[in-house]
Amino acid sequence: MSARVNEYNQPIGQDLSGWIPAAHPEQEVFTGKFCCLERLNVERHAEELYEAFQASSDNSNWTYLPYGPFSTYEEYREFLLGMEGLKDPFHYTVIDQSTKKAVGTISLMRVDTMNGVIEIGHVVYSPRMQRTPISTEVMALLLSYIFDKLGYRRLEWKCDSLNGPSRAAAERFGFKFEGVFRQLQVTQRRNRDTAWYSIIDSEYAVFKSAYDTWLDSNNFDESGYQLSKLGKMITALR
Repeated sequence: MSARVNEYNQPIGQDLSGWIPAAHPEQEVFTGKFCCLERLNVERHAEELYEAFQASSDNSNWTYLPYGPFSTYEEYREFLLGMEGLKDPFHYTVIDQSTKKAVGTISLMRVDTMNGVIEIGHVVYSPRMQRTPISTEVMALLLSYIFDKLGYRRLEWKCDSLNGPSRAAAERFGFKFEGVFRQLQVTQRRNRDTAWYSIIDSEYAVFKSAYDTWLDSNNFDESGYQLSKLGKMITALR
């Protein structure tokens, strides 16, 4: 397809004269089959979250984050109090539907409604939700909210370039790798090169059905093991 050109015969981008800015995240609760997302509430969630993180055998989950680990409940609670109520980042607590207990946190952040760009960040999952259908359903709920309801054009995922599990998760969820921003941050008194990933609205429209197919009960055996992999489904649709 040939590029659009202006009156000076210069190539220009797609016409967006009908573009309507996206909406700011406001929804307090999302309900799924495996999990529920609730707006972070320290009074309701702090103790359960701290307990869930204590289930880890070490502090490796905090290595690539700019905060933590927290040595006491009081220290963690003070941290959450600083996050509660913020509009950006807009923090959610992940609730396991089978236990009704808080098992992790995630946020929508760097909200740019005028350009339709938003980021998923502060992804902190306890061992109680890692490698379970919950983490995939969280993404399904947020992707639908971001693109179908709020009207964003671009969703970003950024992580330490050395964080292999986060990079693998981004690709599994359908994000495309865009490159590494070298020496972008100093965090935990270390250099951080940041890997950038994104999904744009037209891509999501193509593969969003893969999430529904993966989360369907027919995709799991009697032991709860997946029969088809989400990443392969997304690749096939693309």
